[in-house]
Amino acid sequence: MAGITGLGGVFVKRKDVEAATKWYKDVLGLSGQYGPVFRWSDEPQDDPFSLLSSFADDVTYFDPGTRGFMINFRVDDLDAFQKELEEKGVEILGRQDEPYGKFAWILDPDGIKIELWAQIGPAPSE
Repeated sequence: MAGITGLGGVFVKRKDVEAATKWYKDVLGLSGQYGPVFRWSDEPQDDPFSLLSSFADDVTYFDPGTRGFMINFRVDDLDAFQKELEEKGVEILGRQDEPYGKFAWILDPDGIKIELWAQIGPAPSE
């Protein structure tokens, strides 16, 4: 039976595409002809995974973001990356370390909350 094999991309409407593209390149180091390309073959973590998760409409987890979604980016060294972001003047909204990963949050220029995640351990079993 044919089926879905993974996440193909995240596509976002922007007020100012050029400004957002510049911010993602300058601040997060992400660029590409159509946006950054993430290849699992480049991922250093054992058993890397992505997650599609639904939240109740009234959840506050995406706050102070102004959109109905959040983007989660994988990072290899959250401590070092957070330091680089702070040196660029990016406000870190919070930080949390869990047994399955380290997390930090920022906002992009369009008010989209970005979750930065350093995976610890294998993917959860189904």
